[in-house]
Amino acid sequence: MTFTMTLALAAAILAQPYKPTWESLDKRPNPQWFEDAKFGIFIHWGVYSVPAWGPKGKYAEWYWHDMQDPNGETWRFHMKTYGEKFKYQDFAPLFKVELYDPNQWADIFVRSGAKYVVCTSKHHEGFSMWPDPNNWNWNAMDIGPHRDLLGELTEAVRARGLRMGFYYSFYEWFNPLYRSDVQRYVDQYMLPQMKDLVTRYKPDIFWPDGEWEHPSKVWRSTEFLAWLFNESPAPKDIAVNDRWGKDCRDRHGGFATPEYEFREKNGLLTGKGLFEECQGMGRSFGYNRNETPDEYRTATELLHLLIGTVARGGNLLLDIGPSADGRIPDIMQERLLEMGKWLQVNGDAIYATERWADAPRMDQVKFTRKGDSFYAICLQWPGKILSIPNTLSAKEATAVMLGMDEELGVSIADDRIDITMPDVNPGNMPCQHAWSVKVTPKGGKPLL
Repeated sequence: MTFTMTLALAAAILAQPYKPTWESLDKRPNPQWFEDAKFGIFIHWGVYSVPAWGPKGKYAEWYWHDMQDPNGETWRFHMKTYGEKFKYQDFAPLFKVELYDPNQWADIFVRSGAKYVVCTSKHHEGFSMWPDPNNWNWNAMDIGPHRDLLGELTEAVRARGLRMGFYYSFYEWFNPLYRSDVQRYVDQYMLPQMKDLVTRYKPDIFWPDGEWEHPSKVWRSTEFLAWLFNESPAPKDIAVNDRWGKDCRDRHGGFATPEYEFREKNGLLTGKGLFEECQGMGRSFGYNRNETPDEYRTATELLHLLIGTVARGGNLLLDIGPSADGRIPDIMQERLLEMGKWLQVNGDAIYATERWADAPRMDQVKFTRKGDSFYAICLQWPGKILSIPNTLSAKEATAVMLGMDEELGVSIADDRIDITMPDVNPGNMPCQHAWSVKVTPKGGKPLL
């Protein structure tokens, strides 16, 4: 076979469409841009943002579901605040987003250091955040904002160079068709809805949820994914998660999606090796007026979450819950901007890094690697000497602290690498929260 024929055969193999089977679909790798991005913004926003309330430690976006319990905290709050005759649907006209400025949101996301955004297109309440032709009078164009919320945000985010994706709930709590005939719901409503989203906005990420009541066969997930990868107008490097049926998490699809799990090791059990930890700044995803500043994690805690997640080989999808008038709450903006300041200095230790399989186990130091170097990210200032176990049996090494120019002193013994930290004070400290030292070892074992 000639070289030209070999190239043609290889190209033909690569061009072969994915079949609607997990055996075929699971061979598709996660896109490299997604593996390199490390930090994304999750947005939970919808009609539930009007009451914006949930019991402490609960998800406020489950308001409609939780108010069905006559003995629950949510129903008691609803009775006291809105009255027994006020239905959940009555919140929709109050979802006016009159202060919504997608360009301001996009500016905050860029300044946070995030590389992609995932917004709820439709949560379990069934309200569509775009002019959904499949969902008359229960979408953001027909009632409430009378705007294409997703379209405006997608345009603003992409104009600033970020990737844009959508969360989509398979099931809906109170949809009559879903309750009476799941297969008709999937065939006549859900699949047309998802295809409209993809065709209209061409997302970089498709992030389903609400899949746990039925296996992927009922949801026709493999059929949809084959269409998404082979025929749809979505980018060929679109990323997808693993929530495609109650048989799928950690087994099928793309990246794994632990939720407040602080997942260890590689995460995704299908062998693709990537997981995306999703968490809110507090305990709710949707804005919860019942959460006080004490329930919100500090910027230091959120950055340590990001660092720990990346060191374990994952991405962090950090959630914000905008208000019903279209604002990102000030406390959330402040946290994001503070994280962005840190990433401006330390981004090289986060973006496009990989998990270091042989990294030492240290409580206050986390490790990432890139090329021939590793990064020791100190969660606390180590003092005059940063001492790292010499797991590589390195003979020599150079070291520099990110944000400072001078090379650091390095002393190597058989069992450790001692790095002399720079003399710093409040006036020349390169950052707060955590400090990254780039170490380039020579000799010894390779970085893996």
